[in-house]
Amino acid sequence: MKASEMVAAARQQVQGLSVDEVAAEIDGTDTLLVDVREPGEVAEGTIPGALPVPRGMLEFHADPSSPYHLDELRPDRRVVVYCKSGARSALAAATLQSLGYGDVAHLDGGITAWADAQRPVAPPTGPAAG
Repeated sequence: MKASEMVAAARQQVQGLSVDEVAAEIDGTDTLLVDVREPGEVAEGTIPGALPVPRGMLEFHADPSSPYHLDELRPDRRVVVYCKSGARSALAAATLQSLGYGDVAHLDGGITAWADAQRPVAPPTGPAAG
């Protein structure tokens, strides 16, 4: 299977949200926004309040039985993931579902769509920030 086919399959499996839908969800709710880009990308700026979790560490940070688990990532919590353009986040959302996360979505178009819509981008905070 090609990577593009894997992304297409993940997009069929997970909920994709628009910029406006993500903005509404993270405004005053308990939704956790997760940035799955690599640390070098996150250093360029992130959506305010997002938890940086590099895609390569997602399974370890999301698994409550892992010594690398992050308390913010809970299977019972609404989680919205994003990346640069939406491919890695679709894969990440599908991965979270396979780990037992029942309420997962991803940002269609990623942070690129977010910034293009004139939404705020801020310096990163959290574990992958530095």
